[in-house]
Amino acid sequence: MTKIQANPSGTRNIEISDEHLETIEQYHLFRDLIDSNGFIDEQVLDKLKLNIRSLLESEAGKDKRLLDLCLDIVYNQNMKAYGLQQLVTLFINWKNRGNDNLGMTSRAFQGVPF
Repeated sequence: MTKIQANPSGTRNIEISDEHLETIEQYHLFRDLIDSNGFIDEQVLDKLKLNIRSLLESEAGKDKRLLDLCLDIVYNQNMKAYGLQQLVTLFINWKNRGNDNLGMTSRAFQGVPF
């Protein structure tokens, strides 16, 4: 379990498990989510919620892991745009850990790979 900061002041946190990250990867939830400007704001969070809602209404909605992701993270009362930014950063770093055997050393800081 990893905690992400859900607001800039650090008073709210959300716990993220590897299973949550695997579900994000399985459903490609971050693919084409962020506009070309690279900013994550409340509109991006709303877009993610709508994408997940449509998945839940389809056959994929029977996946307990997707439902757990919604309840635990995406629809968490503490989730705001700042928290989504932190989640995207965590996801990028988590994905890059899997590339360690390939000699890749990129990491993300505030959602921007460097």
